[in-house]
Amino acid sequence: MTFEELRSRALVCTACPLSERRTNVVFGEGDPSSPLVLVGEGPGDQEDKSGRPFVGRAGQLLDKALVEAGLSRETVYICNTVKCRAADWSTGKPQNRPPTDQETVACRQWLLPQLAMIAPTVILCVGAPSAKNLIRKNFAITKERGLYNECEYAKTAIATLHPSYILRQQRPDNDGGYGLLVADIRKAWDAAVRLREKMG
Repeated sequence: MTFEELRSRALVCTACPLSERRTNVVFGEGDPSSPLVLVGEGPGDQEDKSGRPFVGRAGQLLDKALVEAGLSRETVYICNTVKCRAADWSTGKPQNRPPTDQETVACRQWLLPQLAMIAPTVILCVGAPSAKNLIRKNFAITKERGLYNECEYAKTAIATLHPSYILRQQRPDNDGGYGLLVADIRKAWDAAVRLREKMG
């Protein structure tokens, strides 16, 4: 199966209840031959509407951090652990919520082949849920962000703070961890390039 065929199949997936309310499947975007893949948790409202990952306020902050690290969306690949928006509809107005274990497991049929086809040398887990999914279940983001970790799906994985968390923490006298995000992206990219060169 080609990468495009995988994407086409994912776009019509009905493997879990998230498919019932979604507007778009958010498969991922960027350079599938990149040595670095950024993996977030899941799409929010703006991503669901556009079909693109990280395009809301958090996505704008991520774009800014990528540029500051000397990169762009075109030089990396960006996706999420689940491809459809997880939201609580009980009040009539959808509120984003973390995907359930069932939803996350159902979406691995797309995420794992996607990562296998890209074959990144480094995965940057954006936020704790991604790190718990791809590194290990008890991952502690505040203690372990920025460190190299063994990972089944790449030569190594690094976790960083989620841009939405950074936005909530920011104050006039505090960047909320934005500098750490930029440093982690830079570290992940440098490691990805170095490892790929070593592999020849």
